[in-house]
Amino acid sequence: MATFLYKLGRLAFRRRRYVALIWVALLALAGFGAASASTATSSSFSIPGTEAQRAFDLLEQRFPGGSADGASARVVFKAPDDQKMTDPANKAEVNKVIAELKSGSDQIASVTDPYAANAVSKNGSTAYVSVSYKVNSMELTDATRDALEDAGHAAQKSGMTVEIGGDALQVMPETGATEIIGVAIAAVVLVITFGSLIAAGLPLLTALIGVGIGVSSITALANVLDLGSTTSTLAMMIGLAVGIDYALFIVSRYRAELAEGREREEAAGRAVGTAGSAVVFAGLTVVIALVGLAVVNIPMLSKMGFAAAGTVAIAVLIALTLVPALLGFAGKRVLGRKARKAAEAPGEVEDKPNMGTRWARFVLRKPVWVLLVGVIGLGTIAVPAASLEMGLPDEGSQPTSTTQRRAYDLLSDGFGPGFNGPLMVVVDTADSSDGKTAAKQVSDEISGIKGVVAVTPAQFNKAGDAAMITVVPKDRPSSVETENVVHAIRDAGKDIKSDTGAEVLVTGSTAMNIDFSQKMNDALLPYLALVVGLAFLLLMVVFRSVLVPLKAALGFLLSVVAALGAVVAVFQWGWLGSLFGVEQTGPIMSMMPIFMVGVVFGLAMDYEVFLVTRMREAYVHGEKPGQAIVTGFRHGARVVTAAAVIMMAVFAGFIGSSEQMVKMIGFSLAIAVFFDAFVVRMAIVPAVLALLGHRAWSLPRWLDRILPNVDVEGEGLREQLDETPGGDAGGERELARV
Repeated sequence: MATFLYKLGRLAFRRRRYVALIWVALLALAGFGAASASTATSSSFSIPGTEAQRAFDLLEQRFPGGSADGASARVVFKAPDDQKMTDPANKAEVNKVIAELKSGSDQIASVTDPYAANAVSKNGSTAYVSVSYKVNSMELTDATRDALEDAGHAAQKSGMTVEIGGDALQVMPETGATEIIGVAIAAVVLVITFGSLIAAGLPLLTALIGVGIGVSSITALANVLDLGSTTSTLAMMIGLAVGIDYALFIVSRYRAELAEGREREEAAGRAVGTAGSAVVFAGLTVVIALVGLAVVNIPMLSKMGFAAAGTVAIAVLIALTLVPALLGFAGKRVLGRKARKAAEAPGEVEDKPNMGTRWARFVLRKPVWVLLVGVIGLGTIAVPAASLEMGLPDEGSQPTSTTQRRAYDLLSDGFGPGFNGPLMVVVDTADSSDGKTAAKQVSDEISGIKGVVAVTPAQFNKAGDAAMITVVPKDRPSSVETENVVHAIRDAGKDIKSDTGAEVLVTGSTAMNIDFSQKMNDALLPYLALVVGLAFLLLMVVFRSVLVPLKAALGFLLSVVAALGAVVAVFQWGWLGSLFGVEQTGPIMSMMPIFMVGVVFGLAMDYEVFLVTRMREAYVHGEKPGQAIVTGFRHGARVVTAAAVIMMAVFAGFIGSSEQMVKMIGFSLAIAVFFDAFVVRMAIVPAVLALLGHRAWSLPRWLDRILPNVDVEGEGLREQLDETPGGDAGGERELARV
């Protein structure tokens, strides 16, 4: 592989104009596709194989005019302190709003009168109007949304409080200026690392081109492939981070080759042949982790994984082709002033050891202490993960500045917390001899369940073979108590089916969230086994070792559990919540553990591959295990540190998002990268390798014969170049001994 990539790097360097032109053309093509594509609708959220999904499908089938998948809104009114919503003046204002809503858009399916639908609180202070739409939230026109937002203005002038909840006002999440700050921090780190504006700008430029192509392609195909709004956010987040990192490693190796006195084209070829091999395998681990999300069998999550994996693949291709091409345009300016002087006199060796060298020597002197401090520290931070409660964020987790959150609070105060997440019970009476009696039995059974505060009478469809019952739980949608109510209804439904033949199914957004969380829990271990297993095999091929991949996998698990502990402490317990803009604590997003396993594993392996391949390279070329660790850190520690800081900056930029899900993802990935790069890879890994010695790099003979030799260290490439008549003189140089 190293030989092929070496030739590819030299070709891209020589034909740099064509290579750059091809990538610019691809960016323009993707941009044109995104600009001309029709506006994407909301991705349909389905969870195959769950009861909530079966009930939802049954609703669509038996109640065809009910717009089961349509958007909904609740216009919530609160009377002034000395008045009630039943007062004639307030009643007249509400009726005006109802009339405005009905005439405001042809996308409206129904508008309920709160006085006829018993939607006034017992103390008369609060009332709400339910609005149903024929289309989902992403298909609503701006005019429809404006009509909804304007509906309560006249009522507000009369002194009433009017807020609007529901998914009808759902828009693309805002990430704010912090995302730009993340990229700015990345730029500063690159300038400090390289000491050259050209070298610093190159990884940023190539990463932005890669993300531009990836996100534009997703936007262009969003309508065709039914991709949701968070798909492009994830692709941007991952693509930007790995794009900068992969280019950073190629540029860094190119500068090192120039410093050894090689010609520019030869340096580009060797940089792509060696660091490029690490990029390919690091990229493969990320792709495996993201594509592996398909095992969860939730279409939305699978599409997010595939889209992000595609963006990572583009980042790898850009690192292998566009980066060496741009290095050809940059000339010697890719080196800073000090580096240019050093390149002009390659015989001079810098006596002063760098920070990476000093740290590696410290770890070699105290490996047991470093290992204990690292493991105990991460283990302590991981403790809150034992209290992990999972669910999906509802409108109660939104900032108090939003009308959705204020509407949520008004409903909670006026009707009780459970009113924000009513359960929809569907009774399939097709196989029952007496459907009405069966439906009444269901209502009676549910009324007696602990935690239920209201049950509406059963509403049958025209055919009379299905009924809908709305159940209002006592507690808020994301609470454990509400989850217990759902399970209790389902348990009661089993007995009713055996008695009457009627099937009882529970759905609604709350039940969907509960089933989603359960499905994620069930898929976590199989997914973990698949991803870690495949990556373990991949790393065995890379490092020709069993213990190094094993250590890599165990270290990753430690950093992920520690990151989960930090997420629980901030988002569930509220520690430092105000610092990160967490206004409402609650359960952790149910996809977070499996999502973190997928993304963080891929990213963690980046550092493992980039840092340890340099150690392996030194060991293969004759250095002792301890010397190889120092050499790996001397060459790689600064670059890996810069890469980790950049990734953290990019991910942390998403903490400023208005969307709780994006905020949580940004925080979790940033903190996980910190733990994995600085504690696991920089401390625990060298400590374990120091304790293992030669055993770290051993491989059973039978396994050595089976595994393919991909020459990631470039050993075969080096021998081939050294044997080439008239070959590059720099090829005979050995790695500097420490």
